[in-house]
Parts: sequence; C-alpha cells; structure tokens
Amino acid sequence: MKNRLAHFRKAHHLNQDELARELQVSRQTIGSIENGRYNPSLILAFKIAHYFNVSIEEIFIYEEEDISNEKN
Repeated sequence: MKNRLAHFRKAHHLNQDELARELQVSRQTIGSIENGRYNPSLILAFKIAHYFNVSIEEIFIYEEEDISNEKN
C-alpha cells in the first residue's frame, strides 16, 4: 500500500517526531509508514486522516496486486 503521509506532514510543517507525538506513536512508526515498510492499523489510519482532516483514501492508496501470474 502506498501513502502520501510525508506529503501531508511536510505540508503542515511537521517533522516525524512532532507528528508522532501528536498521534501518540513512535517516530520510527511514522518513518516506517512513510517508507512503506509498515501498514498502519485501521485505527491509526483513521487517526492520521482525522489529524489532517482528510479521508483515509487521500493519504493511503490501496493498489491490488496483479495476481494473474499466480493463477498459472
């Protein structure tokens, strides 16, 4: 899953540590989400969207994987 968290964070002039404190998570969690190494829980995704006053879909982009090769 791709995301635009870094874009929203920077647009609000926040560093990772500041956003992490606001969301009550670690800076490493924010960094991992931004780098695509970690998909947040649904609750955290809602908290992030609520913080930036946008829908979850504006931050998190779900892309179905191409499974056509797996069928063969």
